Amino acid sequence: MDRAPGIPRPRRRRLATWSAATTLALSVAGLAAATPASAADVNNVRNAGFESGLGDWTCSAGSGTTVSSPVHGGTAALKATPSGQDNAQCSQTVAVKPGSTYTLSAWVQGGYAYLGVSGTGTTDVSTWTPDAPSYKQLSTTFTTSASTTSVTVYTHGWYGQSAYYADDVSVFGPDGGGTGTPNPTVPAAPAGLAVSGTTSSSVSLSWSPVSGATGYNVYRNGTKVTAVTGTSATVTGLSAATSYPFQVTATNAAGESAKSATVTGTTTSGGGGGGGGGGGSLPKHAVTGYWQNFNNGATVQKLSDVPAAYDIIAVAFADSTSTPGAVSFNLDSAGLGGYTVDQFKADIKAKQAAGKKVIVSIGGEKGTVSVNDAGSAANFANSVYSLMQTYGFDGVDIDLENGLNPTYMTQALRSLSAKAGSSLIITMAPQTIDMQSTSGGYFQTALNVKDILTVVNMQYYNSGSMLGCDGKVYSQGTVDFLTALACIQLEGGLSPSQVGLGLPASTRAAGGGYVSPSVVNNALDCLTAGTNCGTFKPSRTYPDLRGAMTWSTNWDAASGNAWSTPVGAKVHALP
Repeated sequence: MDRAPGIPRPRRRRLATWSAATTLALSVAGLAAATPASAADVNNVRNAGFESGLGDWTCSAGSGTTVSSPVHGGTAALKATPSGQDNAQCSQTVAVKPGSTYTLSAWVQGGYAYLGVSGTGTTDVSTWTPDAPSYKQLSTTFTTSASTTSVTVYTHGWYGQSAYYADDVSVFGPDGGGTGTPNPTVPAAPAGLAVSGTTSSSVSLSWSPVSGATGYNVYRNGTKVTAVTGTSATVTGLSAATSYPFQVTATNAAGESAKSATVTGTTTSGGGGGGGGGGGSLPKHAVTGYWQNFNNGATVQKLSDVPAAYDIIAVAFADSTSTPGAVSFNLDSAGLGGYTVDQFKADIKAKQAAGKKVIVSIGGEKGTVSVNDAGSAANFANSVYSLMQTYGFDGVDIDLENGLNPTYMTQALRSLSAKAGSSLIITMAPQTIDMQSTSGGYFQTALNVKDILTVVNMQYYNSGSMLGCDGKVYSQGTVDFLTALACIQLEGGLSPSQVGLGLPASTRAAGGGYVSPSVVNNALDCLTAGTNCGTFKPSRTYPDLRGAMTWSTNWDAASGNAWSTPVGAKVHALP
């Protein structure tokens, strides 16, 4: 969420397909300090400076070439130019040693530039930078599994954006012994397939990673139902109280493995689908609004000024402290016209007495809270719980727009849940790019905590154009953009009750993507009842859709509550 009005964020698009795409887990874990190099460490990348043209590199859709200027080192560099349907990915398979830690780095310039690695057998990582006027180094670290002998290193730009340059790519660490691109072999069948969760309409599965695999196919009753890049998947659209057999295969460029052993998943008998265990006394359909603890030109409010149309009020924001993972909250009394802490606490209690939930939001556009190991996860949980006890917050909102680590954020939220109990409210406000693939860090986190998650209110703004779940491109600011992108979450494993539509309250509230309340209401109709759709119409309806969210109650007030009045009425009238 923007702390300053009208500041656009990067225009972004999702990867070519949402179900099997290069992971954009912009993980803070990837920024951890590297293990000190030993004397035997080498750069395992071949033609790292592109001095031999594109030798050893493969670029998608003919997007790459080499140039003599600008370069970071030597006499050549890579130039790759994205198109509307291609992100200009250039990759190389690099030989590595099993069970080893490597530092991945590259120098980049120009348009949005991403650097990442897949096939590590542990946690694949990536990092990125927006437009860079001069060469800038991207760096992250990864560790290979006990059986990993090669990984895929890649760079890419972003759809429809300007060309990027890359030079001096390095995978620095133990010598993998590779003198040429390894030829892949068909991977082994996955082991450890297990049912990790069920609802009345879905079964979640997990399995052990397979060395050399670049993807996995999931089969139900012998029929392929989905393909993923990670080692988990949720199969949706199932009947309640029904048993289903599942198998998984591993895939790479050489082919597909044999099927795994079969496991049986049985859906629950409850109606409406699982998740939202932390919803407490929330209504079936709810409106979320962010309340600004600062003055940026929008209407300054006390919590008591927030209209009754809002069921969840997210106080923005808690900020990082000098303790890794820990957060603090300080009321901006001066900026809010002398609003005191005692008044603030009393207003929280009054809202709760009226049946509302008040939570603290972590992060925002400029927030940098790093939860990337067990210690910082514990610090996060402890500090958020302390804020809940101090102010009376009902829970927490995760609005980390600079990336998160799904492993340790999951650990942090589960620890917080253990402290706070079943009434805990957990919401999330990812950017569009964060929820385009189930292998992304935000999406993984949401699925990992599905049993205690209240709602994900993705931000359908400041995003440019995106591909919907039907593979077509949709522009922000349209009903199709809302419905086709919501479909990704709804079919990717989240329960309808855990999906909300996040929109700016006015044109001043965001850099782009504002739609009139009537468009929001049309999208709600389309998703819940199949009416008032645009050109995209989902294959089924989701009557349990949670509702909508806006940034912010303050910008809404500045427009005479022109957003919350009609949208609130619509959400609360849903069946």
